[in-house]
Amino acid sequence: MGRYKTPKELIMLSYDCLVAIYSLMKGRGSACLRFAFEDELEPSAIRKVSIDFQRNHSFCSFRHLSPEEAVEENLLLNSIAWPNTPPLLRPRTKKDTSDPANSSFVILPREGGGQWLVGDQLKVMINMFDYYGRPKKYGGDVLFSRLHNRALEAGVAGEVLDHLNGTYSVVFPLLWEGSAQVEVTLLHPSEAVEVLHKLNNDKPDLVTYTGVYQSGSVKETSRCNVCLRPSQRPLCDYSDARTGEPWFCHKPKTLSCDHRISHVKGPLNYKAFPDMTLFTRNVNLKVFIRASGPGEVTVLPRNEDEPEVKQRSAVPGAVGYYYKGVWQSLIGTPVRQFNKSAMTQCLSKKVVHMYGDSTIRQWFEYLRGVLPGLREFNLHNPKQSGPFLALDYDNNIKVMFRCHGPPIRFDVLTSEMRYIANELDGVPGGANTVIIIGIWAHYATFPIEVYTRRLLSIRKAVVRLLTRAPDTVIIFRTANLQGLEQFKVLATSDWYSMQRDKVLRAIFKGINVHLVDAWGMTVSHWLPHEIHPRPPIIKNMINVILSYIC
Repeated sequence: MGRYKTPKELIMLSYDCLVAIYSLMKGRGSACLRFAFEDELEPSAIRKVSIDFQRNHSFCSFRHLSPEEAVEENLLLNSIAWPNTPPLLRPRTKKDTSDPANSSFVILPREGGGQWLVGDQLKVMINMFDYYGRPKKYGGDVLFSRLHNRALEAGVAGEVLDHLNGTYSVVFPLLWEGSAQVEVTLLHPSEAVEVLHKLNNDKPDLVTYTGVYQSGSVKETSRCNVCLRPSQRPLCDYSDARTGEPWFCHKPKTLSCDHRISHVKGPLNYKAFPDMTLFTRNVNLKVFIRASGPGEVTVLPRNEDEPEVKQRSAVPGAVGYYYKGVWQSLIGTPVRQFNKSAMTQCLSKKVVHMYGDSTIRQWFEYLRGVLPGLREFNLHNPKQSGPFLALDYDNNIKVMFRCHGPPIRFDVLTSEMRYIANELDGVPGGANTVIIIGIWAHYATFPIEVYTRRLLSIRKAVVRLLTRAPDTVIIFRTANLQGLEQFKVLATSDWYSMQRDKVLRAIFKGINVHLVDAWGMTVSHWLPHEIHPRPPIIKNMINVILSYIC
């Protein structure tokens, strides 16, 4: 697809180089291993990283891959491999796991000594301990961090580097004068990731889906999924003819497969949940880690006679930051601020196609509520799934939203079940066409291949669109942190989102698309984490979008 060599050429490259190529993606505060830093790690530690994907394919269906795609998928899976949690001689208990109350972080002294200055890099070391107070000897904890100043409404995310020996390091760029406070959060102990990984692959039907069938007064339902457990009932195959994306339902008792009228989301299968002791709020789930010593520094302005400031973009993972509540870009397109008039002017004569989940629908709703001339045309469609259409006749603006195809946790009419790749093939494109895509939240419970292959299908359609209309503006929204309820965490964990976020960035790397870094924008912000970020964050996201468009 323009980014990769032929399979033969790829295979001839060394394995380590291939993994490195696909591992050089933005972890956005994750505790993933960055192979670019191999020189900081012991070779024996590097070998501990798991590349063993024992996936349960017995009742899951996957889109067929070309040889080139198969090579790429394997590399992608290797690039997000998580460190192994070594087995213990005795049965592991909660006390053997990472304890945020016993763990701590320390701010390392400034290189060269002296006071901290704007443009410096702040380095932090994190040391993890278990409930016995023993230092951890292996990595794999899911940590994220930020540097912030609440009074200045300033914040920047740090990228956590796992040294695979129970210690982690973070580097922050110092971007503002005044106080800068370090915040480190344990999302999951490494032992919890082991549970999540097993659940994700062994029980991918954690969320249930239902097909509704009707003929006259007769109405029936049946179970549907990509991962549909064997049954004595025949299958209805609803796999997409063009993309090959699989979807199946058990045939209803009396009606035919052609009588399906709608797709209905189902509840979580709580019976599949394991022991929840590793997923307890305020204990080992999204818990702050204390500082050993000062947890903040005072940053002074840099004098003219001070040495040159290092390039801020050189700090891994730092692509933007908040200052006075406004998101600033550190790399790429500068972010402009748009009032209502400027927003209307920017979108004048534009057709905006939005595809994805409710986090993209949230952007549609924001524009509809903010732009004075944009009025929604009532299509009498379901509130969650749409599709929705809004028009501004005076300024010739058209904004549309359509949810992505299954798996999706919306109630959707069968007639409106569309795949993004197919929709993109129907868009002429051009300078006045904007495509916005966000697809991540509904894939957490499935093996990663389901998500990877969906993105590969979308990428093919994106490349086709850019080939016929290279001036089309295409924008992807990344995943973001969300609130975690104890039981729902097993279906919505931020670890799942983080893994899929990395896959998205890798698949579209090198293609002429833009990213809204929702991950970094939610890690950096002081507001609570929610799947639908609050208005101040959404306003900044819309400014990023409009900056790409105009």
